[in-house]
Amino acid sequence: MDRSANIARPVPIPAARDVLELLKPVTWFPPMWAFFCGVMSSGAPLDDRWLFLVGGVLLAGPMVCGTSQAVNDWYDRHVDAINQPERPIPSGRIAGKWGLYVALIGSALSLVLGAVLGFWVFIATIVGLLCAWGYSAPPFRFKMSGWVGPGVVALSYEGLSWFTGASVMSGGLPDSRVLLVILLYSIGAHGIMTLNDFKAVEGDTAMGVRSLPVTLGVANAARLACAVMALPQVVVIALLLNWGLAISAIAVTLLLAMQLVFMRRLLTDPNKYAPWYNATGVSSYVFGMLAAALGLGGWI
Repeated sequence: MDRSANIARPVPIPAARDVLELLKPVTWFPPMWAFFCGVMSSGAPLDDRWLFLVGGVLLAGPMVCGTSQAVNDWYDRHVDAINQPERPIPSGRIAGKWGLYVALIGSALSLVLGAVLGFWVFIATIVGLLCAWGYSAPPFRFKMSGWVGPGVVALSYEGLSWFTGASVMSGGLPDSRVLLVILLYSIGAHGIMTLNDFKAVEGDTAMGVRSLPVTLGVANAARLACAVMALPQVVVIALLLNWGLAISAIAVTLLLAMQLVFMRRLLTDPNKYAPWYNATGVSSYVFGMLAAALGLGGWI
């Protein structure tokens, strides 16, 4: 009898390339863009706090967003074993509980970096990590709800990242005008996240995920997403005009007009044109964020 067969083999430390794949660098851009909008909205000179700027970029992208991807893949590993077995965890390239360990290590490092960058950044980091774990982990599993799930992601990717950028550069709590615009763009981003659910209607239906395209139907969910994206921008435009930021308001107006044109095409066939809209309408949305940020920061 081979006794060595009864000895548990140590789980290998995953390769760096597999950990990087788990953290999904392609998902880092949206929060990093929102962070940059926060930096611009602060109006602070970039050369005065460049170390904080670099630290904030790392926090918003690789740290908090990357950690959220690891958390999601760990708690979805059983589903991924069926639908996407080539991913690092179900494929065994990240074996044992290393997927969970990566998420925990990422959370701890994010908290340390957030604390170094300032009190309000630390608070935003805590909220962001709570959203990341609550989105994927039981008992909350916010992702199962078409209302709560997209809201949590929108808050994390857009709102908290923008808040972090503004706080990093200002060294404290951002201006009340900035906070209001952050809130409005976070609400609008709920519509963007709803559009992302269109590609998984069949899978979500089978898995019991109550996304809005599943519960409302694709056509109604598309109309709702368009309204949720557009209306907060109308309020932003009104606020910018009221604050005397006419150039910024005009820029946001033109970008919203472009989105409305793209939305007309989207609504003719949401399933077909949702990916196209993500490349056109969503791009106009995030450039509108930047235009508003540049006005708030006094750059235009």
